[in-house]
Amino acid sequence: MNYVLIGLGLGLGAGLAPGPLLALVITTSLARGFRPGLRVALSPLVTDSIMIAVAVLVVRELPARASGVLGVVGGLYVVWLGVESLREQSLSPHPWLFWLTVGGSVVVSAWTEAPAYAALFVVTFFVAMIGTKAVIAAVVSTSRKALTQRGLHRAHRVAGALLLLTGVLLAAEFARHLLAP
Repeated sequence: MNYVLIGLGLGLGAGLAPGPLLALVITTSLARGFRPGLRVALSPLVTDSIMIAVAVLVVRELPARASGVLGVVGGLYVVWLGVESLREQSLSPHPWLFWLTVGGSVVVSAWTEAPAYAALFVVTFFVAMIGTKAVIAAVVSTSRKALTQRGLHRAHRVAGALLLLTGVLLAAEFARHLLAP
């Protein structure tokens, strides 16, 4: 496998995927400028690190066949994310689900070939994802200066509504799973 291309593709997809982190990058960049927006964009370096560690520990202990099935399921999940993005649906990449399926499987597979490949995949993923969000923060923070006070207020409201809507959708989705028999 070419782990750089996989990391690049998945990272760009995660960086552009509508969801809570993107909405937070946008709202923060609108309200406070590029540097605070960039700090939000960098947050997955901390939050995803925990998920990656747990996912790799779990996937590594699975039999090879189960790990492969998990990789296929994860791949199908990424396909679903792609289809939903093309439909312009509001999505959250569900980082735990991503890292426990395709992300963890890719890291474990890459590690068995060479530990450097695993590191290359993770680094490429983060550079692409965070880089994409950083560019969005830069564009949004720069354009906020061109907005009138009224336009800026409207942009804040729209971005806030997107963040609120995404939160409600996530809560509803998880509640649905909790209430299912």
